[in-house]
Amino acid sequence: MAERAGTLEGVVNPEAWRGRRVLVTGHTGFKGAWLALLLEKLGAIVSGLALDPSSTPSMHALVGGGGDGRDRVDLRDERAVADRVREAEPEVIFHLAARSLVRPAFADPAGTYEVNVVGTAHLLEAVRASASVRAVVVVTSDKVYGPGGDGRPYTEDWPLGGIDPYSSSKAACELVTGAFRSSYLTPAGVGVATARAGNVIGGGDWATDRVVPDAVRALERSEPVALRHPGAIRPWQHVLDPLHGYLLLAERLLEEPGDAPVALNFGPDPAEECSVAELVERVTAGFGGKPGWRADVDASPVPETATLRLDASRARATLGWCPGLDLDEAIGWTVDWYSAHARGDDVRALTLDQITAYQERV
Repeated sequence: MAERAGTLEGVVNPEAWRGRRVLVTGHTGFKGAWLALLLEKLGAIVSGLALDPSSTPSMHALVGGGGDGRDRVDLRDERAVADRVREAEPEVIFHLAARSLVRPAFADPAGTYEVNVVGTAHLLEAVRASASVRAVVVVTSDKVYGPGGDGRPYTEDWPLGGIDPYSSSKAACELVTGAFRSSYLTPAGVGVATARAGNVIGGGDWATDRVVPDAVRALERSEPVALRHPGAIRPWQHVLDPLHGYLLLAERLLEEPGDAPVALNFGPDPAEECSVAELVERVTAGFGGKPGWRADVDASPVPETATLRLDASRARATLGWCPGLDLDEAIGWTVDWYSAHARGDDVRALTLDQITAYQERV
């Protein structure tokens, strides 16, 4: 684990969350379920806004968090979004709901823009009409940056872009957020920022076209996982690392809505980078030598960046944030989670144990 500068920097303040009303959009997804449970553990009053889970099993179904019977809302339904925000009366919103996979977005670009861009506008319009909201963290992606970095780590100042529908929809989400911030929300005293996280791993992800879930399914079938881009470099990190950053960013927005960073990267230390194939090999070692991998020669062609690195130095400098787990630990915790699930163990209890262990080290 990387050393942390200072004494109190980078430490989530439980008092900032105890009893605070928080809305998590996308709480039925992988990251959203982890975040909702983390917030509940901190004592927050969590509500959700999302569609039904997109996979069976799902992290949300296994660990709960954020559901109250009124949480199934489609971002494309402007009135329903406004009603949900009005009912929940949140003080803080974490916006994670999105079309979040590259290949499905490539197959349905118009639907992806409708959810990721127009849906975000619907949410921010509801925030504009709200008397309760004080801070909003809009989670986008490490893929929001335009091409031309030549493999260098992207800083927050690099031009936004996107070479495929998913990436460009997230870049457009950044632009929509910035316009609402400047035009309406900052003048009203509401803190708004975007968070650009690297590729996350951790227990409870069953999405298609993501490396670790694909590896777990391949393990169950006793066959190697098919990789579309085995040599691609990605900024892998445990899901709790960016979530910790989102909480710190929200705290800063509550304290200093006009002076907080407007966009931050959350990614691993540069020394922790590895290729898709290497990640699978390390996961395979954790599972006792299986599933291994093979090249997917039949994969449909989708444009993807070969090397994607994030420069997270601004998050370190402004929030005191740094990763709490190195990559070996992140893989180990992930393998432990899926192994426990395969045994039929109580994964909600294990998830809470991992959250506690993470909090003790950061």
